[in-house]
Amino acid sequence: MGFKASHLWKSPEVNPFNLKARSIPILNPLNKYGRTFFFSWSGFLVAFLSWYAFPPLLNLTIRKDLKMTQADYANSNIMGLTGTLVVRAAAGPLCDRFGPRYVFIGCLLAGAIPTAMAGLVTTPKGLIALRFFIGVLGASFVPCQVWCTGFFDKNVVGTANALAGGWGNSGGGITYFVMPAIFDSLVKNQGLTPHVAWRVAFIVPFIIITAIAMGLLFTAEDTPTGKWSQRHEALQTLVAQNVSTNPSRSPSIKGSDEKFAIDEKSESSQKLEAQAPSLKAADLAKGEVVVAPTFKEAMSVVFSLQTWALAAPYACSFGGELAINSIIGSYYLKNFPKLGQTGSGRWAAMFGLLNVFFRPLGGVVGDIIYKYTKSVWAKKLWITFCGVAMGCFELAIGLANPHHEATMFGLVAGLAVFMDASNGANFAVVPHVHPFANGILSGIVGATGNLGGIIFAIIFRYNGTHYARVIWIIGAISIGVNLAVSWIRPVPKHQIGGQ
Repeated sequence: MGFKASHLWKSPEVNPFNLKARSIPILNPLNKYGRTFFFSWSGFLVAFLSWYAFPPLLNLTIRKDLKMTQADYANSNIMGLTGTLVVRAAAGPLCDRFGPRYVFIGCLLAGAIPTAMAGLVTTPKGLIALRFFIGVLGASFVPCQVWCTGFFDKNVVGTANALAGGWGNSGGGITYFVMPAIFDSLVKNQGLTPHVAWRVAFIVPFIIITAIAMGLLFTAEDTPTGKWSQRHEALQTLVAQNVSTNPSRSPSIKGSDEKFAIDEKSESSQKLEAQAPSLKAADLAKGEVVVAPTFKEAMSVVFSLQTWALAAPYACSFGGELAINSIIGSYYLKNFPKLGQTGSGRWAAMFGLLNVFFRPLGGVVGDIIYKYTKSVWAKKLWITFCGVAMGCFELAIGLANPHHEATMFGLVAGLAVFMDASNGANFAVVPHVHPFANGILSGIVGATGNLGGIIFAIIFRYNGTHYARVIWIIGAISIGVNLAVSWIRPVPKHQIGGQ
């Protein structure tokens, strides 16, 4: 179905076999699909804002107050990513078992508590430990994507996931505006000392996170068909009703486009032939229902080539974004000292804020490619293109190490375009692969994003303030990894559903 402006606020048309929406009512939070989308992106946004609330104030204020060394600074970034890696790996199976909505709520509340405790930190080691626990917030990305995948059909799921992820990721940019602004206000308008002001500032993200978590708990739904525990029974009822009452109905999803010509055959033959599209669609719908996989099934997903063909590029794109997001303010401050903490923070914010436009672009382009090619291969090649282009921009920034503001900011913006698009393109393919274990797959891919971030952060750690050198190293790795997995078929042979 083509896009219409009214899709932004009208209740969407749904796939009759699984009740997934075929459009995204972005401007209609009263509709359950619009409400799911709203909490998906806003929940991840506030999580990202708090997860990255330290770097904007860490450049000068917190580092000076706690007497932190460059090694302490780098170690705190590494631990923030490590906490997320651990919880993301666990969040996938938890989503399959308990449903993504409750896992989402759990991540937000578990991260809100250490956020409120930031004011108790008095030593560099204390800060490093605290950032590990605040890292729980970064794991909210996994239930965000699994929840979206459960509510939106194949024709728009890439766009829905990319929009939710992109708008959520922008929290990493917004925090570079918000935290310095709160800090400056507390110092100038409330008369607090810097020692007290930065600690009080962390109460703000705590309040916002808690409010969003309560909204998720009391106003949202587990699945389009009802409770998570009843998803299988609800789907079976829907399939039975549609096949029996509308035998020729053929939802507009991949696998139901075949034309079944009915010639002058027997009446029973004609009925069977008329039912074929619906039966095919029913099989696909059943294959896409998330189950609680056995250990053997889970291991088959974990060690699948298709899983790692998605995870490896994401380790470079999202991992690179996380690592660069942690140091970009310091990098700007090094090359352009006159900007100061607030000025460098504002320019650093732009790197994260471009997610608003370009991570969704990655998913939208992926969905458009799929609409015209009906090929998951084509979607995957889009990931490869974005990943290689991203690596080229990283090479350019690292090798040139610009000291001219326009050149630096232009190259970083170009990097953000393809880095964000690569992230969005990746999770436009994830719903097609192992759909029965979408939580496990999303958890693995999401966790490898953090693993990449940790690896790159460690490289930054041992290169001190030689930021440019590390960025071109990341670029070389990104190009190599994307090309190395480009040959792997995107969907396993004989897979039911998700094609």
